[in-house]
Amino acid sequence: MEEDTTVARTIELNDGTRMPLLGFGTWTLLSQGAVEAGIAAGFRHIDTAYSYSNEAHIGKALRAKMVQGIVSRRDMYIVSKLWDTHHSAEDIPQCLNKSLADLGLDYLDLYLIHFPVGLKKVENELFPMKDGEMLTSDTDYLDVWKGMEALKASGKVKSIGVSNFNILQLERLLSVAKVPPAVNQVELHPYLVQSDLVEFCQARNIALTAYSPLGSPGRPKDLHQGETDPENLLEDPVVGSIAKRYQRTPAQVLLRFHVQQGIAVIPKSSKPNHILENTKIFDFNLSDEDMATLLGLDRGWRSCVIDSLKSHPYYPFE
Repeated sequence: MEEDTTVARTIELNDGTRMPLLGFGTWTLLSQGAVEAGIAAGFRHIDTAYSYSNEAHIGKALRAKMVQGIVSRRDMYIVSKLWDTHHSAEDIPQCLNKSLADLGLDYLDLYLIHFPVGLKKVENELFPMKDGEMLTSDTDYLDVWKGMEALKASGKVKSIGVSNFNILQLERLLSVAKVPPAVNQVELHPYLVQSDLVEFCQARNIALTAYSPLGSPGRPKDLHQGETDPENLLEDPVVGSIAKRYQRTPAQVLLRFHVQQGIAVIPKSSKPNHILENTKIFDFNLSDEDMATLLGLDRGWRSCVIDSLKSHPYYPFE
C-alpha cells in the first residue's frame, strides 16, 4: 500500500476561492437530521439546489449547528443551483433569492446553472408538461450566464459555475464569458469516467465535482436505466477486491478515486454510519495500478438521463 496520502482537502478554483473536495449531496434528501449528522461528521461542503425542494431543511440544519457552536457561516461551503424554469433574465435573481431565503443565508459560496436546457415557467412547476411533452424554452445558456455574472458582481454568490455541460457547450461559453465557470458538476464514477471532459476541464482550470460517485443506488425506481444502469457499482467485484486489499469499504474506494484526481465528490447518505464512513477517505492512497484498473471499468453508463429533453439542441448527453 502506498504511504503517501497527501491529497489536499480543498481545491483552489480559478477565481482564487477554495472548495472542499468532499461534499455532502442532498438530492432526494428531505431530512434535517441527516444534514446535521453530516456537519457533525465533518462535512463542510453542502450541495443542494432549488429543484431539490429541501433548502429549508438544510437551512434549519445549518442554523442548529451554528447555534450549537459547531460551525460558523464561514466554515461552511454552500452550493445551490439555478433551476431550468428560471433561465430568463428577471427570473435568475428570483431563483437565487428563494434559495437564500430558504437556506437562511445572505450569500452562497457557489451557484451553478443546473442544466443547459431551459424549461418554460408555469407557476411553480419544476417540470412543466403539456400533452405529455416537457415544455422547453429556447433561452440560450450564454444569456443565462450573463445573469450569473451579474449575481457574482452583486456579492450574493462568491463563485459561479455550471452543471451537466459538455465540452462543446463549455467551449462556446468560454468564448464569450467575462467570468469563466469555476466548476462543472457532472456525473462521474468508474462506469462513466468521461476522460475527455475531465481533461478538457482540467486543462482550462475548471474544477470538477462528481455527482452520483457511487452510481446513485438510492435513486427512485422510475429513474432507473435498465441493464445499463450504474446502480450496482458498489457491488462490482473489482471495486470490492480493491477495497478488501486496502481494508476499506467500496464506497471509500470510489470516493478516494475522485479526490485523488483532484475532483470533488458529493456522496449522499441518510445513514449516520455511512455518513461518517464517507469522510474517511484522506488517510489512504490508491496505487497507480488500482487507479488505472478503476478507470478501466468505464462502460459509459449514466444514472442521469432525461429522455424527454433529448430532442432539444442544448441537450448535453450523447
